[in-house]
Amino acid sequence: MRILLIKMSSMGDVFHTFPALTDAMQALPDLQVDWVVEEAFAEIPAWHPVVDQVFPIGLRRWRKHPFQSRSEVRQFFEQLCHRSYDKVLDAQGLLKSVWVARKIPAPKVGLDWHSVREPLASLFYDQKIHVPQEQHAITRLRQFFAQALEYDWQPHQPIVYGLRPENENSHIGLEQKAARQAFVLKNYVVGLHGTTWETKLWPESHWIELGQKLLSEGKQLVLPWGNEQEQQRARRIQQQIQASQSVFKDKIWVPTEQLSLNEMVALLKSAVAVVSVDTGLSH
Repeated sequence: MRILLIKMSSMGDVFHTFPALTDAMQALPDLQVDWVVEEAFAEIPAWHPVVDQVFPIGLRRWRKHPFQSRSEVRQFFEQLCHRSYDKVLDAQGLLKSVWVARKIPAPKVGLDWHSVREPLASLFYDQKIHVPQEQHAITRLRQFFAQALEYDWQPHQPIVYGLRPENENSHIGLEQKAARQAFVLKNYVVGLHGTTWETKLWPESHWIELGQKLLSEGKQLVLPWGNEQEQQRARRIQQQIQASQSVFKDKIWVPTEQLSLNEMVALLKSAVAVVSVDTGLSH
């Protein structure tokens, strides 16, 4: 069986889908999954062994430049329609994901009117599944997959993300980026300070206080970033910590180059600790 999974965003929601994929892979040994995901998260689906092909979609970018993107949009759907699918699973449950699903010549499966995030989306599914909303996202996705693909699932089954072993090249790339700034990673703590919502940010003064404490204890602090605003924040925190004591100068790293998601995995795995706001990477 080959299915097309539509789960485009956010990063945390993409991570939440992995246990359902593991359930499906264990129940259906011949299962193959292609995945439509926002281009910013295109590295992530390939971390699961049941995923065959990833189709990055530039929906956010297309919306900003609709006329300039027409050719790219057409090519995207041509690629999708060249593949043959037994089912299309819309795990997003939004009108934007239905827009993608409707163009694929295969039965569409999604949540029913009372379960889906945007009820109008349910009008376009061939098969509608009821999953109670008062549950964690991981549990809801596991129930949805089990009903959509018709295999047995029990709530007591352990949550298994089932990801592939990390790529050694990611470690090498990470170390090379650090080396270009004359920084050697060892005994470090990662500070994930960036998040989409302003209300979820931690005050910079708290990051500075934490950094000073960690560096005083002989640890390093690494402050990765995902956009220009986060990079500027990381540099402000770095400058304030370094200004407080000269010995802190070589103990804090703000990458000059943005780390890839694979490099972020390598960074987090080797850290002695991670301090994070509520953001996708913390999942």
